[in-house]
Amino acid sequence: MTAATQTGATPGATIPTRQPHRARQMLGWILRNVVWIWLVALVLGFGMFSRFFLSVMNLQNILVQATVLGMLALAVALPLLVGEIDLSLPANLGFSSAIGAWLYASYGGPWWLTMLAGVAVATAIGWFNGLCITRLRMVSLIQTLAMMIVLQGALLALTQGKTITNLDDGYIWIGSATLGGWPVMPVIFVLALLAMAVLLRHTVLGRSIYAVGGNAQASYAAGIRVNRIKITCYALAGCIAGIAGYLLASWQIAITSNQGASYLLYAIAAPIIGGVSVFGGRGSVLGILGGVLLLTVIQVGLAITNVPSFYVGMIGGVMIFIAVAIDAIRVRFFVQ
Repeated sequence: MTAATQTGATPGATIPTRQPHRARQMLGWILRNVVWIWLVALVLGFGMFSRFFLSVMNLQNILVQATVLGMLALAVALPLLVGEIDLSLPANLGFSSAIGAWLYASYGGPWWLTMLAGVAVATAIGWFNGLCITRLRMVSLIQTLAMMIVLQGALLALTQGKTITNLDDGYIWIGSATLGGWPVMPVIFVLALLAMAVLLRHTVLGRSIYAVGGNAQASYAAGIRVNRIKITCYALAGCIAGIAGYLLASWQIAITSNQGASYLLYAIAAPIIGGVSVFGGRGSVLGILGGVLLLTVIQVGLAITNVPSFYVGMIGGVMIFIAVAIDAIRVRFFVQ
């Protein structure tokens, strides 16, 4: 008697195997880790074209460049996690850093006090955005777009189209300081990553953020103050953008009239590529880190391989398109 007969199966019938299940598990693993697979492939590819790319000096350069973009990506991720968006964060970065520098140039005082004043202004702008979106029920895309235009104009008016360079030595220290030959500035980004991870995974606020992004109506019915959570996310995003503005000014040793404008494209792309859903409720700090490193490696790698700069923006747009497509596939795959 065969095994098929013993189990009551029809003779000649094929016993199902686990291969489709294993294939689905493999596909799920790839979708979860696609950013890291992509990153490793690009590092190896650029390393083949240029030996300098894999040097310690270039690694340090990547870490420094990833710091400001990474801080902005963390800021952008917070509104995304609650199902909103903030396009004004790069402009907030530039304006708040200019406010700090202007206060120092006009009134003097300790550099750290004027820096904190700039961060406070950035936080207030984020809080105002959240207030408009929740209390006035403005569409976040349009409201933050308008705020971005306002802040860009305010920055141009504040600087009078000139570059601010009279920054205190203490103000620019973090941008050039090294420890054992390694730059200190990326340490700020690492600390921010750890703080964000703790916030999202081990606090009531973090769990509420995921809940609101997943289903705002159900969260409200469960007693979560949805509007307060969204306002908090926008205020925190503004605060992080203000810190990023200080780091960028310290690194560049100057504040230009279009400070931060070039980061808009990549600051939005990085968290989405890293798995933060544009629909809210999903995303991790580790994924955001992967997206930041991926885009930084692309920028540095294209520069080292002498790709014309005007192609870099086009490639960035393609990255966003691919990221949104992968995110849509993720949603459909894990919901099924």
